Amino acid sequence: MPVLPSHAPLVGLGRGPLIESVHYGALAVVDRTGRLLLAAGDPTAQVFMRSSAKPFQALPFVAARGPEHFGLDDADLALICASHGGRPEHTRRVAAMLARAGLTPEALQCGVHPPADPEAATELACRGEKPTALHHNCSGKHTGMLLRARLHGWDTATYLDPDHPVQRDIRAALARFAGLKPEEIILGTDGCSAPNFALPLYHAAWAWARLADPHDLDEPWATAARRITAAMTAHPEMVGGPGRFDTELMRALGPAVVSKAGAEGYQALGIAAGHWPGATGGVGVALKVADGDARNRARGMVALALLRRAGLLSEDIPPNLTRWDPNGPVTNWRGRVVGRAQVWL
Repeated sequence: MPVLPSHAPLVGLGRGPLIESVHYGALAVVDRTGRLLLAAGDPTAQVFMRSSAKPFQALPFVAARGPEHFGLDDADLALICASHGGRPEHTRRVAAMLARAGLTPEALQCGVHPPADPEAATELACRGEKPTALHHNCSGKHTGMLLRARLHGWDTATYLDPDHPVQRDIRAALARFAGLKPEEIILGTDGCSAPNFALPLYHAAWAWARLADPHDLDEPWATAARRITAAMTAHPEMVGGPGRFDTELMRALGPAVVSKAGAEGYQALGIAAGHWPGATGGVGVALKVADGDARNRARGMVALALLRRAGLLSEDIPPNLTRWDPNGPVTNWRGRVVGRAQVWL
């Protein structure tokens, strides 16, 4: 089985005078015209997008005016694109969206895990309740897929089959934005059992650039892209939750940046036009940390270093983002500074 080729050192964690740990990976930064602005490692590496594909998985539903049909608002749409924390504000909204289509949580085929939000998980356990599919971080995405099937009268029991029209249309939409043919996208199965997509980092970044700046796309795709990014940046609390990188970044930078992380060290950004020096139109970033970034620290540091390079962040990181400061301190359990982080770009 091939491995991610040509890793580059991206993040170093220091202790005393030495670099103690290094995260390797690859990234691509691409503008709306497809011009590669910056790369580290191999930007042609085929990588699964995981949950960073969620806005594209929502595109066919939005392009078909599904939100209007079911009376959904922008917070609902942000939740369809989310990896949410399973907080009550998330689970109640997912259940309400399902009910609008005459469905119950039993229709969800994402599986069950405890809430990703520690506070929500503790509260659920203290009440003696077990998690349900509503608490799964992908339940919003699955709800969007189910509503799309309901909208067209398609079978809801098989909505995860790669040959189901819901899934075929998603793959075609992602290919359209990424500048690929659908058959050029490698299919895999995500943690929530939905089809997922591997494509070169370069093409994933191009897709995110066009999501952030879709004015050269045909209708209804341009309108759908604008609505999705507007919903995510207006309701970042639905996209993740308190303390999560996507939520905190969009809280800090507003509509200038749309952000969506994926499992196993993937991170994608869409940067609005006019915010990357020398770029034509919007800019997309696709980043893969090779070791999976289990503590979710490296990808945030690299993302902030890129945004600082673009001029969207100064040396003074907003308080809600300091844990991902690319030049921030490494502290021990007593809070003593024992080293510093470093990002190489």
